[in-house]
Amino acid sequence: MAKVSIIIPVYNVERYLAECMESVVTQTLRDIEIICVNDGSTDGSFKILKEYEKRDKRVTLISQENRGYGYAMNRGIMHASGEYIGIVEPDDYIVPDMYQDLYRTAKEYELDFVKADFYRFTTGADGEREFVYNHLSQKPEDYNKVFTPARCPEALRFVMNTWSGIYRREFLEEHNIRHHETPGASFQDNGFWIQTFIYGERAMIIDRPYYRNRRDNPASSVNSREKVYCINIEYDYIRGILTKNPDIWERFKYMYWFKKYHNYMGTLWRIGEEYQREYVVRFSEELRRGIALGEVKREVFSDLAWSHIQGMAEDPERYYVCRVYAKSADERLFERINELELKNQKLKDEIAKVRSSKSFRLGRLLLYLPGKFKKLIRGKL
Repeated sequence: MAKVSIIIPVYNVERYLAECMESVVTQTLRDIEIICVNDGSTDGSFKILKEYEKRDKRVTLISQENRGYGYAMNRGIMHASGEYIGIVEPDDYIVPDMYQDLYRTAKEYELDFVKADFYRFTTGADGEREFVYNHLSQKPEDYNKVFTPARCPEALRFVMNTWSGIYRREFLEEHNIRHHETPGASFQDNGFWIQTFIYGERAMIIDRPYYRNRRDNPASSVNSREKVYCINIEYDYIRGILTKNPDIWERFKYMYWFKKYHNYMGTLWRIGEEYQREYVVRFSEELRRGIALGEVKREVFSDLAWSHIQGMAEDPERYYVCRVYAKSADERLFERINELELKNQKLKDEIAKVRSSKSFRLGRLLLYLPGKFKKLIRGKL
């Protein structure tokens, strides 16, 4: 049995896949199995995976028709035989000692899961990468100690991701923790993440960043303006899981709404302007329902967040005009100003270039001499 099974769900990531795979096969922890689930890719991803399968006996390639992220992840988990399970997205990469350190920590403290901080990065036009450090928690005291997520609803304030840690496979099996399988949907990692917290008895977060998360893949869900209600579908699914057990729902319902609110707001600013008004109306209906049921608690939210909640719940039309449309209009105006400033600077550069040219200087001289001669002639007369 491998120490860690690493699942890589793959769909049309030919551009980034080799870097991802290299970072996994070169891990200092050698006793790993690498399960690549090709989810019906139509680019060169399958060929790249096939080459790695031939080259490294630890790589297993599963290929299927496109069934979506959740199905691909669940199939990978089903095939995993390792003591712990890790996840790497195919457009990301990891540092060499990630799984060695995480596995050592998990074993030492007998953890259901352990997670670490991470970097997000983008690549500029010049090829240079810009990295931003992301803390799972803003509180230093939350790190490097064993805690019980199942008894700590506040832990849902941690940054959501499924890939910066490892999970004990028997823990996932015991609680049937899986991803939501909805073809064409996105954000199906949210449900998996929350399940690990509501059932986890021993967990830890550590303050070292091993994972490098790409944020400039145009095909990524976080950059899609058309995927409007995917997060709503996911949070309906999460609610269904939580409400199966009245004790769990009572313990986590306020933080469920905290997480739901922030994900919905992220969606509101991500989607295209043509969808925003309708989204606000639906968001408002859900908020009013949650408030009426006593599920949305003032103390959980910041003053700013609560002002958004009140405004949207009380008058969604006014909220849309004052908060959303106005913000979009300001952004459009800002973009237009930037565009005009760029054009203005370009014209200034062109004028300066012309003025410094030989032909311009010669032209000025030719215009200058006749005027000078006229003055001389007038002076003589």
